[in-house]
Amino acid sequence: MKVCGIELKANNIILCVVENNQYQETQIKKIQLLDDENQNKIFDIRTKIETFFIRNDIKKVVIKKRAKKGNFAGGAITFKLESIIQLNNICKVDFVSSQALSKYQKKNEIEFSSSLNKYQEQAYLAAIYQ
Repeated sequence: MKVCGIELKANNIILCVVENNQYQETQIKKIQLLDDENQNKIFDIRTKIETFFIRNDIKKVVIKKRAKKGNFAGGAITFKLESIIQLNNICKVDFVSSQALSKYQKKNEIEFSSSLNKYQEQAYLAAIYQ
């Protein structure tokens, strides 16, 4: 089953696809929302993410949670992006905390694929988290 791990940062959706815990190279590695106040741009992002899920045969999405308040709280745009992803009609969406990912990484001694970009590592961990 193909799983897409996602990390939301600023106005970017960082993507990483895995199948059987193996990184799968994809042409698109992140999707950027250029104007969160423009309705057409919001629709474009929804279309891009759903097209990505369909083309890559994604069955499940796992999003790395962001804090809702405090010093490390996610920005307003990341919450919009999260909602767009959750509203997709293609696959199930789950969440995992950064604490759970850190614990999982230490316990399992994760080695990252050399073809994985550094900025995709948290999305990769979200995708392989069990």
